[in-house]
Amino acid sequence: MARMNMVQALNSAMDVMLERDPSVVLLGQDIGYFGGVFRVTDGLQRKHGKHRVLDTPIAECGIIGAAIGMAVNGLRPVAEIQFADYIYPGYDQIVSELARLRYRSAAEFTAPVTIRTPCGGGIRGGQTHSQSPEAVFAHVSGLKVVMPSNPHDAKGLLIAAIEDDDPVLFFEPKRLYNGPFDGDPGKPSESWQDHPMADVPEGHYTVPIGRAAIARPGSEATIVTYGTMVHVCLAAAAELGLDAEVIDVRSMAPLDIDTLAGSVSKTGRCLVAHEATRFGGYGGELVASIQERCFWDLEAPIARVAGWDTPYPHAFEWEYFPGKVRVRRALEALMRPA
Repeated sequence: MARMNMVQALNSAMDVMLERDPSVVLLGQDIGYFGGVFRVTDGLQRKHGKHRVLDTPIAECGIIGAAIGMAVNGLRPVAEIQFADYIYPGYDQIVSELARLRYRSAAEFTAPVTIRTPCGGGIRGGQTHSQSPEAVFAHVSGLKVVMPSNPHDAKGLLIAAIEDDDPVLFFEPKRLYNGPFDGDPGKPSESWQDHPMADVPEGHYTVPIGRAAIARPGSEATIVTYGTMVHVCLAAAAELGLDAEVIDVRSMAPLDIDTLAGSVSKTGRCLVAHEATRFGGYGGELVASIQERCFWDLEAPIARVAGWDTPYPHAFEWEYFPGKVRVRRALEALMRPA
């Protein structure tokens, strides 16, 4: 075991796979010599060579298209899109080509492509560096979509994604790169100050795609969330003194509905929280899926906390971000007697 933050854990995952599998290659803007804008790929080109860690032009459509071509010819490419906000020029390649390749070829071809991209706010990036577009891709048949909330899961999920024979969208909450965030702007949580790193195995291991995690067991209510909001929700429940079960979805597609439904059937109350905009957000699918399974067990309507239905602002970032105050208020309303 080693103490790592999320940046180091992701770097370790790619290092392990580059050493373990000669078919693994990395490609993306500034990932080689520069080591990536967040230094997630730092040192990998020096160690493994320019033929394994490739710098590309600023051309997201070309990055994804090249990765698809590599994959159908026997490689396992890991493509980085520098910010999730920039992924849209490659959207047609992802949806029309990558996601459908196995189906349209009757499984003659597979596309083991992993697309890494930082998502979410918290760095004052404004509207073009803060988006959370996971719902756009979870909607697409043929894609797997994951988002880790801690270093251990980040490394294990990334290795699992690289080894998967189907395409995986791997969203990385940039606000968590250097440690947990409890929703107070500009400062890390007390738990992060006490424990700046997480214990992460140094070698090869996987975290299964398609399986949620119980971040905190509880009996009074269920909070279903993922990414940065896992830490915000943990802090909000702790401040309220609420015995809430916090579930980290981790895998948006495929979704581990059994774990979610089992918890809500036990507690009878549910809050769904995510950073992305509310309307059309992934939380709507979570609410519908849980309600279909747990209607007769619910003691109150399922509640939602999410980003506002506006572009992600710069000057008013913390008014937009669904922080602890909004989560606490939602939990207080959820727990009122019917």
